[in-house]
Amino acid sequence: MDSIESADEHTPLVTEVKPKRGRTTSESVRPRKERTTSMSGTGSDGERGRERTFSASDMELELCGCAGSCFCHPQAFLHRVFGLSLMCLLGFGSYFCFDNPGALQSELKESMNITTAQFSNLYSWYSWPNVVLPIVGGFLMDRVLGTRFGTICFAFIIVIGQAIFAFGGFLDRLWVMEIGRFVFGIGGESLAVAQNTYAVAWFKGKELNMVFGFQLSVARVGSTVNFLLMGPLFEAISEYVDGPTAVGWTLLIAGTSCLMSFTCALMLAWMDKRRNRLLCISEVGESGEVVKLSDVKSFPMSFWFLTLACLAYYGAIFPFVSLAQDFFKTKWHMSSQEANKIIGLVYLVSAPASPLLGLMIDKTGRNITWVFLAVLASIGCHCLLAFTMLSPYIGICILGVAYSLLASALWPIAALLIPEYQLGTAYGLMQAIQNLGTALITMAAGSIVDDDPSYKWLEVFFIGWLVVSLMSTVCIWICDCATSGYINMSIPERQEFDARRIADEEAARRRRMTSYTMLRPRTSTSLRNRYLSRIGAGLPSHFGHGALITKSLRDQ
Repeated sequence: MDSIESADEHTPLVTEVKPKRGRTTSESVRPRKERTTSMSGTGSDGERGRERTFSASDMELELCGCAGSCFCHPQAFLHRVFGLSLMCLLGFGSYFCFDNPGALQSELKESMNITTAQFSNLYSWYSWPNVVLPIVGGFLMDRVLGTRFGTICFAFIIVIGQAIFAFGGFLDRLWVMEIGRFVFGIGGESLAVAQNTYAVAWFKGKELNMVFGFQLSVARVGSTVNFLLMGPLFEAISEYVDGPTAVGWTLLIAGTSCLMSFTCALMLAWMDKRRNRLLCISEVGESGEVVKLSDVKSFPMSFWFLTLACLAYYGAIFPFVSLAQDFFKTKWHMSSQEANKIIGLVYLVSAPASPLLGLMIDKTGRNITWVFLAVLASIGCHCLLAFTMLSPYIGICILGVAYSLLASALWPIAALLIPEYQLGTAYGLMQAIQNLGTALITMAAGSIVDDDPSYKWLEVFFIGWLVVSLMSTVCIWICDCATSGYINMSIPERQEFDARRIADEEAARRRRMTSYTMLRPRTSTSLRNRYLSRIGAGLPSHFGHGALITKSLRDQ
């Protein structure tokens, strides 16, 4: 009996095939309607055999009139550059206002008469809503609000949160300011998710890593401008009003950057809708893919070590930046403006370094090695700041480079560990756990400073967390060596490994398609023989070919 296949490369005659996970049947029939769903940008080069998707810009489209000009055509270079500028500015206001308390640490503590622990709660309240929101944020964007409307909503939320934060300054009420930071946190992290969603939709493919680098650089510039601008702005306003009122006006003026982000969200929504209409791109949510929280049970152990490394590292960086002003003023007797300039160097150095380091890792691979070196360099920087009197510019500049190197090497590891259709859940879980750790570590750091104003024990506390991150990185390497070693391979080694895996999967598929036993119908005789073979009963020789059938079934 011949297999039910055509003669052309063993292709099945049945034309209706079951769609693979992460792709609907309609997407297989209508490739122009395909919607990219992964943020990893690795395509079929991943470890788990993920589908290769493409950018809408890869398919040329001719338009007539103004719509076909270099500024209006959705595939034109200038049009896409303008869209990228809006995506970058979309997160500028959020990052600028996030570190407003850090740039005004001394001013807030003196004007409102609060302790360091109370001041650090302003950062903790930002992190609390993001313990949950990153997990459900993807669901809200994909299933409820949509990318465009969701981005507008989150941009509006950060405007409201910053306004409440400034209103608390006018009232001289710390609890009102904490509510403002809580509301601001609801929109801040979710807006970053929306920003990445736009980037994937517009620049899926070889441009995506560069686009992420530009977005990260503009975000760091926003943080740097905050540390350079807020101090002089407060001093200028203090010449006309005093105390909490000056704090309120300073924060309110800073909130105009959030209005700029909200305007960018409106413009980007219109451009994205027009682009999808002209390029015939399906909207988010039409793929029919369902992501379940139970997927986390299948995550490998190395992913959880990765999450712990992320929590421990960022828990030693973000709280340090938020509390570093008084540290530099106490140990090196600096003014507030001088201290803010040094703190801003962490982000200023990382702004140009992030795209360059990301490109280097794209060419070399070895992600675990780079993460290990970044954490080790960060430990050295904190030791220089804590136990020596060397210029703090040395330690801070090295810390900025190490910070960029870790971000460029650590986050892509998740895409190498987790299948593409589960990446949203994985990244959301990592961000949620990171925000939980940051909130708790910031609260603990504030209490340590109140008990020891010399900041020495605070630096020891941060070094301890960096050691935890270093040990977690070693555990990731051990788990990787115990399996295929894929994460720490070089790029040529990964390409060779992927080629072998794809060839093995294709060979296995052909063996399955040409197998006789898959298509043979079950008869009463075969069912009887299968039962007898399982219980170990032998068949008499006078049963003819029954013994042969039993042997075949045993081999399955």
